[in-house]
Amino acid sequence: MSRRGARRGRDEQPTPGPAVPGRTEVGGGTAELLADADRPDAWELTIDGTPQSHVDLSDPTHLEFEYVRRIGHVLDLAAEPGAALDVVHLGGGALTLPRYVAVTRPGSRQRVVELDGALTDLVRSCLPLPRTARVRVRADDARAGLATFPDASADVVVVDVFAGARTPAHLTSVEFAADVARVLKPGGVTAWNVSDGPPLRFVRAEAATLAAVFAHVALLAEPGTLRGRRFGNTVAVASDADLPIAGLTRRCAGDPMPSRVVAGEDLTAFVGQAQPVLDAVAEPSPQPPAGVFDR
Repeated sequence: MSRRGARRGRDEQPTPGPAVPGRTEVGGGTAELLADADRPDAWELTIDGTPQSHVDLSDPTHLEFEYVRRIGHVLDLAAEPGAALDVVHLGGGALTLPRYVAVTRPGSRQRVVELDGALTDLVRSCLPLPRTARVRVRADDARAGLATFPDASADVVVVDVFAGARTPAHLTSVEFAADVARVLKPGGVTAWNVSDGPPLRFVRAEAATLAAVFAHVALLAEPGTLRGRRFGNTVAVASDADLPIAGLTRRCAGDPMPSRVVAGEDLTAFVGQAQPVLDAVAEPSPQPPAGVFDR
């Protein structure tokens, strides 16, 4: 899971420096960089012991966390391979997905809203972005930052925002989804990281919320999560244009931990009687059980 945040109005072009293990106090708690024993130039960022991001400095295309890989599939299919995109990331963490887009889609313009400026400073100094990355990070609340972006200015809006291990309530509503839709260009797509466990009330309501704003919605998740057998991360994808369901299905099925794509009539059945969430009744996502994180 990644947190929210950023540094206002500066291009994210840090001076390269080695990542170093150790603990650092940031706005959201105690951040720690842990070396990946299996990948010599890779690091995991945790905050208060919760995994937030994984970064491979030698290979930014490597997406370790399962839900991040699913969002990567959405980004891969958002335009022709290699075509530059305008991407808004709500939630920055260690800037894993901005690195991925910078390498797979050179020339893309990316804007990140990350509330925790101290976390961004840590990432800037220890986990530098590729030199050619065009990434601007600003310190702001995700919804407040989104409100400042022009209409029809993004091809993709990624929503991956956590306070602790929960998505804040104001980032779960129809009103928030409508502002995401405002910022998207015609045919643009949004991908939300939604964490939930049995009986899946929250993810059903989030699917209903997106369906109240967008013409097309799909969910990407590990089958056990969608069956309510375990707590995990579901990627909710929405657009006013047709979604690339066949492409997403192939890619999700081929992952090291295969996942399902739920759309159309299957999604309608999954949502059932769940109602869209309005600001007036919005609640944070459920607190995950101790030690349970979908990666």
